[in-house]
Amino acid sequence: SRNKMPAKEVNPDLQKERNTATFNPHEFSVFWAGGEERYKEKKALEKMFLEDPALQDDLPISYLSHKELYEHSLRKACIIGEKIRKLRADGEDGVDTYNALLGGSLGAAILKEGNPLSLHYVMFVPTIMGQGTMDQQVEWLSKAWDCEIIGTYAQTELGHGTFLRGLETRADYDAKTQEFVINSPSLTAYKWWPGGLGHTANYAVVVAQLYTKGVFRGLAPFIVQLRDSDNHKPMPGIDIGDIGTKLGMKGVNNGYLGLKNVRVPLNHMLMKNQQVLPDGTYVAPKNSVLTYGTMMFVRCALIRDTATSLAKASTIATRYSAVRRQSPIDPNQPEPQIMEHTTQQLKLFPQIAKAIVFKTTGDSIWNMYNVISGEIELGNLDRLPEMHALSCCLKAICSADATAGVETCRLSCGGHGYMDCSNFPTIYGMTTAVCTYEGENTVMLLQTARYLVKVYGQALNGETLVPTVAYINEALRLQKFVNFDGSLESIVKAFQFVAANKIRIAYEQIELRRKQGHGTEVAANLCGTFLTAAADLHARAFLAQSAYTELLAVSRDVSPALADVLKVVLELYLVDACLNRIGDFLRFIDLTDQDVTKLELRLESCLKQLRPNAVALVDSFDLHDRVLDSALGAYDGNVYEHIFESTKKNPLNKEPVNGAFHKYLKPFMKAHL
Repeated sequence: SRNKMPAKEVNPDLQKERNTATFNPHEFSVFWAGGEERYKEKKALEKMFLEDPALQDDLPISYLSHKELYEHSLRKACIIGEKIRKLRADGEDGVDTYNALLGGSLGAAILKEGNPLSLHYVMFVPTIMGQGTMDQQVEWLSKAWDCEIIGTYAQTELGHGTFLRGLETRADYDAKTQEFVINSPSLTAYKWWPGGLGHTANYAVVVAQLYTKGVFRGLAPFIVQLRDSDNHKPMPGIDIGDIGTKLGMKGVNNGYLGLKNVRVPLNHMLMKNQQVLPDGTYVAPKNSVLTYGTMMFVRCALIRDTATSLAKASTIATRYSAVRRQSPIDPNQPEPQIMEHTTQQLKLFPQIAKAIVFKTTGDSIWNMYNVISGEIELGNLDRLPEMHALSCCLKAICSADATAGVETCRLSCGGHGYMDCSNFPTIYGMTTAVCTYEGENTVMLLQTARYLVKVYGQALNGETLVPTVAYINEALRLQKFVNFDGSLESIVKAFQFVAANKIRIAYEQIELRRKQGHGTEVAANLCGTFLTAAADLHARAFLAQSAYTELLAVSRDVSPALADVLKVVLELYLVDACLNRIGDFLRFIDLTDQDVTKLELRLESCLKQLRPNAVALVDSFDLHDRVLDSALGAYDGNVYEHIFESTKKNPLNKEPVNGAFHKYLKPFMKAHL
C-alpha cells in the first residue's frame, strides 16, 4: 500500500503530475535564478551551506524556548559568518551571495526564524558606506567586514517608527570636549526593534535629533559603542536587552536601547552628507534626497522577497494538492486529487502567477533603480520622486498580496496547513512582517498618493508626465474608455484608466476640502481613504503593465513550450487581478454583464490550461527541501510519512506517560474515590 512505500520513492500521484508537463522545468529554473551563471552559483552555495551537518537541526526549532532559540541561532549565524569570510577571501561575495544568505531562500533554510547577525551586513555596513566620509569608511569598514565589531542600525523607537521626524533620541554637541552627548529623554524615546540589538551587537548606528550651539539641526547618524569589546557588558549609560517573543522572525534578537549621557567623539557622527565642525558650526547637506537612496534600495529588494514567499507557499500547497485525495466528483470514480476541484485551483494558481509577476517586476524595478541611482549620482534628480512613489506603493501592495496569498495557500491545505510542520506559520510570520517594516504599508500608500495627486494637477495644466504616470495624460485625453474587448492589452489599458480615475477622485476630494477652508494636511487626512485607494490602483496598474511587458519579453527569449506556459500565467494574472477589482472597472468603464461573465469564463479556462503544468511550475522555482522545510511540500510528495515522522521528533512523545499524569491528572481523577 502507499503508506508502506520506502521514503526514497516519489509519490506516484506527484510523479504523474511531473510526467504531464509540457515544458522543461530546468529551463524555467535557470530563468528564475537569473541565468546560467547565477543558477550555478545558487547550486554551489546550496551545496556549501545545506550539506554542512553543523547547520542541520535534529529538533524542530518550534520546540525550543526563546532563550534556546537565540543561542541556537547565534551558533549558526557565526558558522554562516565564517563561511562568508571564506567567500570574501576567495572574492566570491557578490550582492547575490548576501541576498541569498541573509534575505533569500538559502538563509531561511539555515535559520528559518531569522539571523541575529543579518542587520550587521544589511544595515550597519551599508549605512557606513552610504553616509560615512572616506576617512570614516577606512576606520570602520575593515573592522565591520572582518566582524571585529558587530553592528546594528538603531532608528525606530518605542514611540515612533515610520514617522522619522517624531524620533526623540537627542544628541547635543559639547564643543568643550568635542563630543556628542546622547540621551533618551523619555520611555518612548527608547530604541525598539533593531535586529541583533538585544544581546548580539556591540556597536550601533544610532539615529538622533542633532543640536549644536543649542540649535536643532535635524536627524543625524552616530556610531555608538554599546558593549565592552572584550566581556560584552553594556557600556556606562547604556540600558539594553531583547524585546521578547514575536509572531515571527523569532531568532532575530530584536532589542531595546536607552541612552543616558552617553558621550561619543565628534568623528563618530557619519559626515558624508552633513558636517559638524569642531566649534559646533553645522554644515547642512547639499542635498536632502541622498538618504532616499537607501530606502528605495531596500524597498526594491523587498519586492523580490515577497515573490520568494509566494513561491514557497504555492510550492507547498500545489504539491500537497496533487497528493491529497478527497471528496468524489464522480461517485463511480476513486476520490480525486484535490487539485481537480476548480475551487482549489483558484486558491493556488493565482499565487503561482503572482510569484512570477512580482519577481519579474522586482527585477525590472531593480534595473530602473540602478539607472535612476546613476542619474542621481550625476545630479539629475528628475525621476527621483517618481521612483520613490513607485517603490513605496509596490512595497505595500506586493507585501499585502503576498501575505494574503500565503494565508490562502495555508487554508488550501486544510487542517494539516495549521501544523508547524507544514512551515506555513513561519512563512506567514516572515511575510506579514514586510507589511510593517521599512515603511508601514498605509503610510507608504499615502506617500505615493501625495505624489499622484500632485502630478494629476500638473497633467490638468497640460504638462507631459514621466513614464510611470503618463497614463494620466492619456486618460484626460480620452475621458471615456472605449472598446474594452477583453484582450490582455485592453485589460492593462483599462487598469490604467481606472487608476487615473481613482487619482482624479482623490484630487477632486482634496480640492473640495480646500475650498471649504481646510489646510492641505487636514484636507489630505479627511481624504485618506480616497488617497490610499488611488495609490493601490496605481500599483496594480503598474503591476499589470509590468507583467504584460516583462512576461511577453521573456516569452520571446525562451523555448516556445515555456513561452506558451508563461502566456497562460500572464493571462491568469491579468484576468484575476481585473476580477478582484471589478467594482472599480464597472464604475469607470461601460462593461456589460456579458463582459464580466466572459472574464469569469476566461479565468476558469486559464485554470484548466495551467492544471497540467502546475506541479512542474512550482518544481521549477527550484526550492530545496530544506528551504521549504515542510512535511506537506517535500519534493518526494510523501506527505503522510513526513507528517508522521515529525511526531517522532516531538519531545512530548519521548516517554509513554508524562510526569504531569501522576502529578495532576491521576489525583484529579481519583479525588472522589
